[in-house]
Amino acid sequence: MRSKILEDLSLSNISKRQWKSEPAYPRGSVDSRISELGRTIEDDFATIREKYATPKHPIVLAHGLLGFDELKLGGRFFRGVQYWRGITDALRANGIEVIIASVPASARIEERAAKLSRDIAEKAGGKSVNIIAHSMGGLDARYMISRLQPERVNVLSLTTIASPHRGSSFADFFINELGPDYLPRIYGWLSNRGIDTGAFKQLTQQYMKEDFNPNTPDAPGVRYFSYGACVDPGILSPFKHSHIIVQKREGPNDGLVSVESAMWGTYKGTLIGVSHLDLINWTNHLQFWAWKMAGIERK
Repeated sequence: MRSKILEDLSLSNISKRQWKSEPAYPRGSVDSRISELGRTIEDDFATIREKYATPKHPIVLAHGLLGFDELKLGGRFFRGVQYWRGITDALRANGIEVIIASVPASARIEERAAKLSRDIAEKAGGKSVNIIAHSMGGLDARYMISRLQPERVNVLSLTTIASPHRGSSFADFFINELGPDYLPRIYGWLSNRGIDTGAFKQLTQQYMKEDFNPNTPDAPGVRYFSYGACVDPGILSPFKHSHIIVQKREGPNDGLVSVESAMWGTYKGTLIGVSHLDLINWTNHLQFWAWKMAGIERK
């Protein structure tokens, strides 16, 4: 995924490039419906090149639900845990100016978008920017661009990665299963611990269809691109249960967001065999850490 961002989201010549999805057919046991949803991406970018074209403008990275910029778990003597694991370093190593936005982890889209706007205005220094957003971060960015239209923020493009533009049926399932008896209690428990709950209802399919999308049109002059992902999670995967739910209701998905829901603007393709956490390089890091702790040498 890191090399894919470097390769296909290098935006230095964005006005000159042709952004078209090329239909392709997946190999192996991938859901056959994927071929109907546009280009598939498997090992196209498995090798990281030594050098990539450097974009002319800064790239803003916008995190998803329950996200953060960096967690300091070991005090000032240890490096913090980054949401965009390794991706930020890879971009900066290629001379790209990267702005890391940090918004309230589980607040409503309106609040998250307002904070995103302030972060960009403060850190971009008046420069035009291209935004890359993961998951709910794509909704924050769309709202900011369309509804807030901040004066000190000039967005050239928005590229969303597995953002639930049409909601997630897992969010529907979660809210409906808990129902009116348990949901207020859980929300109350979370609120008492300082955890905002405004985001959860806004990720449902109904909210996106009836409220968010009709009232959040794309802004003229901004280019919109998107990627989706699909995976067949193993029995021990944390996405096993949620994947089954979304698969039955929406089709191929990354464990939380369906390919169809991830499509917005020019669809660049579906990453095959990639989960919602793989997209930000978390799964690989956790695997390597587990192998290291177990004394297993990775071949």
